[in-house]
Amino acid sequence: MFSKTGSTDAAYALQNLALLTPELIIPPVLEKTYAAMETLTEPHTLTATLSCMIGMARSLVSANNSYPEGRAHVVPLLMGSLPGVDPNDFSKCMITFQFIATFTTLVPLVDCSSAPSHHPELTEIEKDLCFASVEFEDFVLQFLDRCFALIDSSTLEQTRDETETDTQTQLESLVELGLSSTVSTILTQCSIEIYKVALQKVYNFATTNIFETCVSGRMVADMCRAAAKCHPAVSLRLFVPHCCSVIFNITNSEELQEEENLDKEDKELLWNLQLLSEVTRVDGQQLLRYKADLEKVLKSCVRLRCKRAYTLACSLLEHTLRSFSLIYPTEYRSTAGGFNTDLPIRDWGRDGDVSALGVCWHVPSKNEQKFVFKLLHGLLKPELRRIREHVSGDQHMSREELLQSLAIVQHSLLGAGSLLRPLDGPHVSDLVPSMVKLGEIRLHIGVDYDDSQENYRESICQTMQLLLHHILKHSEDDTKSLFVIIKIISDLMFFRGTHKKEFDSRWKSFTLVKKSMENRLLGKKRHIRALLIDRVLLQHEMRKLVVEGCEFKKVHQDLLCDLMLLSTSTYSQVRSRAQSVLMTALGTYSFSYRDFIPRVLQLLGPEHITASEEQFKGALYCLLGAQSGPCLASVRDWDGIGEVWPALVRCGLSPSMTLEKPSIGQLLDDIIDRIHRQHDTTGIFFVVSEECVEIANQISQSGNPAPAFDAPTVEELKEGLQRQRIRNVVNSRKYEKLVNDLLDCLEDRDLPWKFEHMCADLLSLLLRDDHPLPPDAVLYFTQGLVHDSISIRKVAISAVAGILKQQKRPRLKITVKPSDISGLEDPEGVCVGDRESNRWLQYDSSNLPLTEQQWDTQPYVEKTHLGYYSWPKEMMIYAGCEKAKEDLPYDEMSEGEKIIYEYFTDAEFIDQLIEFLSLEERKGKDSFNPRRFCLFKGLFRNYGDAFLPLLWPHLESLSADPHESSQRCVCEITAGLIRGSKLWSFSKVGSLWQLLCPLLRTALANITVETYTDWGTCIATACEGRDPRKLHWLLELLMESPLSGEGGSFRDASLLYVLQGGLAQQQWRVSELLHRLLTYLEPKLTQVYKDVRERIGSVLTYIFMIDVALPHTRPTSSPTWTNSSRGSWRVLKWLMASAGRTFTTPVQQQLQLLPLLFKIAPVEIDENYDEMKQDARTCLSLMSQGLLYPEHVPLVLAALEEMSGKRSWHSRFSVLTYLQTMVFYNLFTLLGLPSQVLRIKALVMQLLLDEQLEVRDMAGTTLSGLLQCQFLPLDSGLHSQLQTLSQTTVPRARGELASTDLVRRHAGVLGLSACILSSPYDVPDWMPQILMELSDHLNDPHP
Repeated sequence: MFSKTGSTDAAYALQNLALLTPELIIPPVLEKTYAAMETLTEPHTLTATLSCMIGMARSLVSANNSYPEGRAHVVPLLMGSLPGVDPNDFSKCMITFQFIATFTTLVPLVDCSSAPSHHPELTEIEKDLCFASVEFEDFVLQFLDRCFALIDSSTLEQTRDETETDTQTQLESLVELGLSSTVSTILTQCSIEIYKVALQKVYNFATTNIFETCVSGRMVADMCRAAAKCHPAVSLRLFVPHCCSVIFNITNSEELQEEENLDKEDKELLWNLQLLSEVTRVDGQQLLRYKADLEKVLKSCVRLRCKRAYTLACSLLEHTLRSFSLIYPTEYRSTAGGFNTDLPIRDWGRDGDVSALGVCWHVPSKNEQKFVFKLLHGLLKPELRRIREHVSGDQHMSREELLQSLAIVQHSLLGAGSLLRPLDGPHVSDLVPSMVKLGEIRLHIGVDYDDSQENYRESICQTMQLLLHHILKHSEDDTKSLFVIIKIISDLMFFRGTHKKEFDSRWKSFTLVKKSMENRLLGKKRHIRALLIDRVLLQHEMRKLVVEGCEFKKVHQDLLCDLMLLSTSTYSQVRSRAQSVLMTALGTYSFSYRDFIPRVLQLLGPEHITASEEQFKGALYCLLGAQSGPCLASVRDWDGIGEVWPALVRCGLSPSMTLEKPSIGQLLDDIIDRIHRQHDTTGIFFVVSEECVEIANQISQSGNPAPAFDAPTVEELKEGLQRQRIRNVVNSRKYEKLVNDLLDCLEDRDLPWKFEHMCADLLSLLLRDDHPLPPDAVLYFTQGLVHDSISIRKVAISAVAGILKQQKRPRLKITVKPSDISGLEDPEGVCVGDRESNRWLQYDSSNLPLTEQQWDTQPYVEKTHLGYYSWPKEMMIYAGCEKAKEDLPYDEMSEGEKIIYEYFTDAEFIDQLIEFLSLEERKGKDSFNPRRFCLFKGLFRNYGDAFLPLLWPHLESLSADPHESSQRCVCEITAGLIRGSKLWSFSKVGSLWQLLCPLLRTALANITVETYTDWGTCIATACEGRDPRKLHWLLELLMESPLSGEGGSFRDASLLYVLQGGLAQQQWRVSELLHRLLTYLEPKLTQVYKDVRERIGSVLTYIFMIDVALPHTRPTSSPTWTNSSRGSWRVLKWLMASAGRTFTTPVQQQLQLLPLLFKIAPVEIDENYDEMKQDARTCLSLMSQGLLYPEHVPLVLAALEEMSGKRSWHSRFSVLTYLQTMVFYNLFTLLGLPSQVLRIKALVMQLLLDEQLEVRDMAGTTLSGLLQCQFLPLDSGLHSQLQTLSQTTVPRARGELASTDLVRRHAGVLGLSACILSSPYDVPDWMPQILMELSDHLNDPHP
């Protein structure tokens, strides 16, 4: 609960535990909570305990659980939490709000003190609750007083200097939200009697003070709104007449209408406007009684010159319209029907019933709708007329006046948006050909649009379009007006009463509350009623957001054109906001991007010579799109990318394009990066199978559900097939056209280098497995292998490797049955590991394919994993008798194959290619390049050894060159050559290895510090996924005395590393080689060189890796721990490496090592110790962390008990450090073995009495840890044993202390101290007594 990482995880765990056993979990947390409420010096403890109590609230207040007395704590907890409403501590204030809101949501705040006299059947606990409920009224009133104090300390004058902003800070807005939601929850749950008292208190506070409208005023207004929502009929009777009368009295002055700085002279008007704008956010049916007063206030205030005043008046207009026009629940009480029963205490913590939720909805009535349109007619229509007169020049408006008119339009739209018909009109035709109708399905969302009323959404749309063009033509620098117009356009298209951003925020908030209050034991949506109602409302709003508006119509087309004008205008902020709305629209309206893309590309083309830099940049941003939205540069549409990609490359020729501005270069990089990350391969061939057609026919003939359309006729099916064929041909031609267009761009000599690289990148993305790349593109990429630009060469290497994969010829495969080859069937059930039936897959030096007949007749399985666990249902292998395809004549090659063949048989091209590949790219950072490996693998796989005569002289010269880049080039080509020769004939493979073996010997003789990792990767890559019998030349070469010592210790270690890389890929299939290697290494374990010793240790780890003791696993034929000689156990490096990599802990073998390691390992940590001591310490640490099975525990404890009797105190000290880690890593295993727990306790107590001070000290630390994790119980027996030891009298003999008695006394003191240290965060009942006992030893002699 009190960890540095916060209490969130603890609260969630306690919440679930309290559901299971509330009687065990809740009391200790309650105790800590009460203690935290009383302390003033540790606010973090209050925050943590309240956070945990919030999660356990339902378990605490619920009546039908095993902790009924928990409900008696509700009132004391609520009263005790009130001081947490502290303006000086933000986090404490917020958690207190959350705590109070959570508990009051679950508990009706009703005075039930009279219930016991009417209900004699009540239990004692229920009677106590009824009497305690009389304090609810005091709690509510005290809470309001605390809130008023919080507000008084939050006024603008107290929290800001004069020079600072008058807007809310983030903390203030969070406090405001917490305050309003908590007040709303409390007053919702109040009885009507308590509510009226509280309402009067809030009303008096709000109306007897005048607040500034930025910070404290918003808080008070929110409180009043929260109060008004609970019982609108009662609250509106107080607030609306008062506010309206004050506003009428002040606005009667004509001078006031023209006053611009009203907020400095008369704050009363502003405050009452703000208060009225919030209290009107209630049930519209109740608000309708005050429509005359509201209409009068609005007409007198929306045209005030003061910006703050008319902004508040516009908020009042919006909130009033929303109250009348939206559909929403009117109450969120914890029980349906209110608290009219005389025993609400039985409703505490009750969950809601989804099937009988009893939601009271506000649905706009005819009178409400009529009043909404009356307000729009009186307030919105004049503003639209005034704007049109301004555009036509009949009546000029200043910028401030225009902003005021736009504010009225915007807030009118936001208020009445749910009642205004969506934009309608003719569809944009010919966007996409389709045999079916692409119209949207219209679902009812509770609103019936009144066609008899004026279409204000359309009027606003037309007026905004006129105004937008007027501003862009005459005053483009009026960015404030443009911002509002962009917002209005967005609302015109998408707003139906809810904004997506607000919905997402509320959904996230709902999820958090649901998680903190859910009962995971009950499930089945058994949440509290208020949460269920909120979920219903969210579902309704989700329908409004997604249910309609995907058809692309002419009116949308016009608005998108206007947004595009704004997206490419002069000012960056205008462009940014317009692009955001534009991207949302493109993601909403089906196929709108097809209409939009050509308009954007016009601004990028070289022929558009009048385009400004801002237009160019804006068009690029339009192509990039929003971070989470669609990207026009990567649409899954051949027409789309067929236009965009060539245009993106050609824009490098535009006069508006300049790479001198870093922002444009970065923008182009972002677009290409977005294409790389988001571009999905667009399909060319679409085929509807006959089975699919048959199933569709069956569905169309089914009676339930009845199909809406008749089954297609035979002629229609034939037409569909014909269209499918035509579409596939058209797609194929579009694909080839796009490739050719990009190639045409690359031929333009004026194209800047950056755009050439972009074009090569885009061209490489067009590689696919279902359509060959056109020969011209193959030619470009093949030539690109020797391009001057390194980035083009990199793209070309990857592309040619992909092209070679495309051109890969199919090879004949045959089905084999493993039992036919081995002559044995696998036993039934799970049988894992080496067995007789898979022995034929093993490397066997006596049965290697050394002749052509053996090569062709042996079955080869290339995948290493096959056969170890089980066999595949159908095992396919390459046919050994098939004639190799690498002898393919030139005449039978495709155009693409001929191009690659011609270039790679050109000596000059090969010379240039090898020269580039052997260049150093980044000093010290280059490594084995898998893409180059794939290139050469494809070449030798597809063309056999056709290119070897030209490449071989280069390989020989490079292998003799010790330079890093030359050696790396040899590695990449060699690995590709070995992997590419997988299916060569025996004669070719034999000739290849006659050449390769001397080459590898030469290269490995020149191995250096920079290249040994590359050679390791080369050999590992060459052996990956290969049958070891086909690589016997390589494996035998590597096994040739790797520790010859000829080239020094580094060469020996490097050759071992290379060998390890090859054998590790083969895993279980080379057990013979592993045995040979182990036999070879055992005599050499006493190497004097550190790097060789470390490498031998690592190799030994891989040798024993297959020795796995898992269920159903047969003994391995590879080397095992047990049959290795004792000499190998001296290799500490091997132990360190294997401890972190092996699957099991070889306990019995490790026990043989423990005496030696305890003897070597030092007690204290010191970097000056030699390597052996440090390694021994590390080994002990790793071994102690190993997993122990129950049968191993007695063996380990016996070894530790033996060590504890050794003469060396270092060994005894190390036993304790080993024991600590072993117990904590195997805690649950050991707790299941009570007899072994007693042995551990005896061992620790024995070492607590050790003669060496350091050992006793460590034994005390160990005992403390075991007590803290409750491995050992602190019972009376242990306490009395330690107490007896500590009370040992120490006689004086000849002036010196008797050492044995002093040791016993010191052991007792250490043991008692360990008890104290085992409880660092609380004070158990036993602690005071032990502290008193320890105080007697303050003056004891030093041990």
